[in-house]
Amino acid sequence: MRGILASSIGVTCAAALALPLAPPATAADAEPAPTAEAATRAAVTARPDVPGSTRSLPLRPLARDRASGAAVLGLAPRAVRPFSLLGVVWDDPATELHGRVRVRTRATGTGAWSGWRDVETHYADHGADPGGAEGAADGVRGATAPLWVGESDGVEIRVLPEPGEDVGEEEGAGADGPGGGAFGLDESGDGESGLGESGLGEPGVVEPEADEPEDGDHAGVPSGLRLELVDPGEETPDGPRTGAMSAEATAASAANSALAPLGALELPALNDERTRREYLALRGAELTGRQRAEPYIGPRPAIVTRRGWGADESLREKRFVYTGKVKASFVHHTASGNTYTCAQAPSLVRGFYRYHVRSLGWRDIGYNFLVDKCGRIYEGRAGGVAKPVKGAHTLGFNTNTTGIAVIGSYGSKKPSSSAVKAVARLTAWKLGLHGMNPRAKTYLKSAGGNLYRKGKKVRLNVISGHRDGFNTSCPGGKLYKKLGTARSTAARYQGR
Repeated sequence: MRGILASSIGVTCAAALALPLAPPATAADAEPAPTAEAATRAAVTARPDVPGSTRSLPLRPLARDRASGAAVLGLAPRAVRPFSLLGVVWDDPATELHGRVRVRTRATGTGAWSGWRDVETHYADHGADPGGAEGAADGVRGATAPLWVGESDGVEIRVLPEPGEDVGEEEGAGADGPGGGAFGLDESGDGESGLGESGLGEPGVVEPEADEPEDGDHAGVPSGLRLELVDPGEETPDGPRTGAMSAEATAASAANSALAPLGALELPALNDERTRREYLALRGAELTGRQRAEPYIGPRPAIVTRRGWGADESLREKRFVYTGKVKASFVHHTASGNTYTCAQAPSLVRGFYRYHVRSLGWRDIGYNFLVDKCGRIYEGRAGGVAKPVKGAHTLGFNTNTTGIAVIGSYGSKKPSSSAVKAVARLTAWKLGLHGMNPRAKTYLKSAGGNLYRKGKKVRLNVISGHRDGFNTSCPGGKLYKKLGTARSTAARYQGR
């Protein structure tokens, strides 16, 4: 997410670039040869027997920004294999990208190019706790937030370091940007421009081969910048979801065996009485007589399982990691834009999963649950929805918490009432399993971050926003303002 003190740059318009509408396979054959590292990663992340793929393209110097003189990195417009989600990664997860990232993409169905869109550059605060096994693992990378662009077969990207003026939350986090150029580029004398060959009469620019930038030109830009193009795929590796399951898929489904049959695509919603009986079966031995007689727990909402949204269970680490009592939930937004339809939401979840595991090097998807704008709830990190699975969602506060991400960007756009209601229903049930009052406050110990030092005990709302534990704009101002409603509604569902 965008840090509150982070800023972005002012932009000057450049001519819109056009890419000839060549078939993707033909155009892809003409792309520059990948580096050895990129070729190795492509071989690992695009296995033909696994649905979906991740393609990694190194970014290169293109030109210079007229205002600052800084070198602009990116990729000229090019045809690529179909993808639907993208992000930028780099080598050192401890390094931040101080700059602005803008992309535009070409729709597979229509061949039309989108306007320029911002990619949220601050994402380190969505992750494992510092010093922990997951955060310190080999292969963990720094990254931007993922951006959902829909099925696309062309892409262009620009990265400008060291921003000037702040464009604010309104234009960041995947917001649609204006058409035209991403930055004011100084390309005079290095190339020539003319009409594109798209047949649409659009203006085109022949990209210059920029000189190697001098020392200092890349201040604020991490090393090893790569564009990740994610195809979330359409099926599980097991074939039809009614067929036989792999060992990994069986283990993920079995983690919910107390709630639903093995292989269930969805955990059905329960009424108050059935939820109470399930609660006593799950936690009865730990409860006092009063808690058994008068449990405060909301009715279990319907939850789409990992098998239901099509998780490729071979991607994640096999073992499940748990924490202690769930004392609080942190609410996030994915900062991936709002252009998706509810029918596409499972594809977004698969995309986030693949991006977190393959591109960022995490052990599994970071969030414990996800909620789409129609209010449908999805199981996130594997291990069982009723169990205290340790996520990677709120740096410094992943212990004794659960992370809920509302799919979309809510800095300037209000979340749907369905999404807010789903957050309330989910927290009323999940927090109720551990005897927590959604309207109350609790103490959590920080594992380190930019607001609270490691070891500090912090008093937080039982339902908190990401920004309560870390200096960030997440979950977006508009969603954050709805958390009071979520707290009171969740408490009412619990019968308080």
